[in-house]
Amino acid sequence: MVEVKGELMTIGQVAARAGVATSALRFYEERGLIASERAGTSGHRRYHRSVLRRIAFITFAQHVGLTLAEIGGELARLPANRTPTRRDWSALTTTWRARIDERIAEMERLRDSLDDCIGCGCLSLDRCAIANPGDRVADAGPGPVRWKP
Repeated sequence: MVEVKGELMTIGQVAARAGVATSALRFYEERGLIASERAGTSGHRRYHRSVLRRIAFITFAQHVGLTLAEIGGELARLPANRTPTRRDWSALTTTWRARIDERIAEMERLRDSLDDCIGCGCLSLDRCAIANPGDRVADAGPGPVRWKP
């Protein structure tokens, strides 16, 4: 467990608490996703405890499939003058349900086609003459078109 006293945390404390590398924190800061203060003459980064919520949001959003640019746009919608509330976070994630549902459907299509022709038109499987006679799947475009959304 990371012991944290006071409101400001070192980069090491934040990394340990958030479960991310210090390099990730520097990267997020370079991209404007999180902010730190510089301590005195040493210039060491110090983070407010509320940054942990932003990091958790970033990590979760990446798992949902958002790009860092999209995450930055979402974080920019948060209030700058106070710690975001549950309602603030909920407002950001309302559009994510459809995106997650799309990814689930895509993964189900991928799973269901693992034992079958993947729909690429390659005719490399014995079944292709039955599942894809005359390579008609090629008319739908290149790649594994049967499971694409």
